[in-house]
Amino acid sequence: MTEPTKIPSARRASHRDLLVAFACGGFVAMMLGVSFAAVPLYSWFCRTTGFGGTPQVAKSLPTRKSGRMITVRFDSNVADGLPWSFEPERHTIDVRLGGVVTIYYKVTNQAARVITGQAGYNVSPSTVGIYFEKINCFCFTRQTMKPGEERDMAVVFYVDPKLANDSELNRLNTITLSYTFYPVREPEQPVAENPDTEKSGPI
Repeated sequence: MTEPTKIPSARRASHRDLLVAFACGGFVAMMLGVSFAAVPLYSWFCRTTGFGGTPQVAKSLPTRKSGRMITVRFDSNVADGLPWSFEPERHTIDVRLGGVVTIYYKVTNQAARVITGQAGYNVSPSTVGIYFEKINCFCFTRQTMKPGEERDMAVVFYVDPKLANDSELNRLNTITLSYTFYPVREPEQPVAENPDTEKSGPI
């Protein structure tokens, strides 16, 4: 009877090392994929659940109103490095659950140069984010303003009447909608050559 050929131990070790290397490479690739997906997944999670006070994006207008009234307070902030003034037209308003509300913020570029900014927002308390429905607003859209330019920016929203059925929010009487404008660094444009300027050369 012919005995089975034995694989040298060095060869077996090399084969095992190759498998381990492939496994490690696959694990690293998987972790990189998870890290790249984390930000959009987190953003989707916040928009879907209202986590962290993230308001919802309304897919339709409310179909009913509740008799319950609630006060909405408007907060405005400007991050360092952005020479803009930013104020709501009103600081508080009483709204009926399910009622559509439009409020304006006034923004002024106080610098002597063109500047681009972008606003982020949230509501507090954070548990009310799932009930705060945004129909239209200037958030997450780049706003480029000329020197001294003033602009009125609208926010259209409603508070979902389902909030009245949430026993944990029975004592809630005030919601704060807070915006913060951040500077946006625009990529530098290449300097165009003057077509009227001829290169100097030997005469």
